[in-house]
Amino acid sequence: MKKAVFIVFIVFVISCKDQKTELRYLPDSNAKINYLTVVMPEKSWAGALGNQTRALLETPYEGLPFNEPQFTLKYLPPKVFKGFARNSRSVLWFERDSFARFQLSEDLMARPQIVAKVTGLDDEVQAYFMEENINLFKAVLTEKERKEKIRRIKKAVTKDRDLQKRFNISLVYPTAYKTVKDTTNFIWIQKEIPKGHMNMVAYSLPLSVLNGKVKKRIPEIRDSIGKMYIPGRLKGSYMITERAYRPFFYKTLKGGRLTYLTKGTWEVANDFMAGPFINYMIKDTLKKRWMVIEGFVFAPATSKRDQMFELNTILDAVTFQ
Repeated sequence: MKKAVFIVFIVFVISCKDQKTELRYLPDSNAKINYLTVVMPEKSWAGALGNQTRALLETPYEGLPFNEPQFTLKYLPPKVFKGFARNSRSVLWFERDSFARFQLSEDLMARPQIVAKVTGLDDEVQAYFMEENINLFKAVLTEKERKEKIRRIKKAVTKDRDLQKRFNISLVYPTAYKTVKDTTNFIWIQKEIPKGHMNMVAYSLPLSVLNGKVKKRIPEIRDSIGKMYIPGRLKGSYMITERAYRPFFYKTLKGGRLTYLTKGTWEVANDFMAGPFINYMIKDTLKKRWMVIEGFVFAPATSKRDQMFELNTILDAVTFQ
């Protein structure tokens, strides 16, 4: 394809908030978190366009011990995309049209909802526009899913103030999470799930602990904290960082504070337990400390994407008092 022939159109249609728009009735959207409805002809879904769409959107969710797709795709042919099916919270819609474009619309058929419509004369044109805009679409979709997760969490938010009292930080998380360990400088919060549990821990460290190579020091710090506070099922066992899987390291800012974000896999020394974790080390210059918050999941033989997405959503929204 000669790309110069085509012009990429990116339109983000935001629902107007004027009186006229407010009167328009829209049903509540529905879908599990990180589920995406894909609408295209059956022939296209079975061909190159469908293959490309799956390859672009089913990329592995980062930091899991085994590959799980970032988004779960639910395919619908155009003939059945009507009625209740149009209430899906996230929709990717391919349609033949002489006007080639990639368009993002908000609250088009339900609320809240994001609809990406890809049009073009044939599958090749549509595939081009999809690939050119995949990073934009993923970013918008991920942010929408994060907001939806926060909305659901706030329906039954905890009233515990353990973190605020101990560390002057605040996390918004559901009442299903309960504090299982609270010491002078360590808090462990846990949520029971079928066949396992989801966990959050918080502790502070002096600024000097990160002297040296950060990518080496962070696993060492995790291992020492695990040995001190997070025991395994057997005597003498404790949580450590899995060495067989190299963690993902990122340097970023959170609320203007230098932050090291680490995603990887944990295991238990002297026992057979393992799972994914996400760790934030946030520099708190005012209190001369590193504030560490971490989430990890133990759920053997089950998928862990949705649990880690929940933990990441909670931890990413941390605020300092």
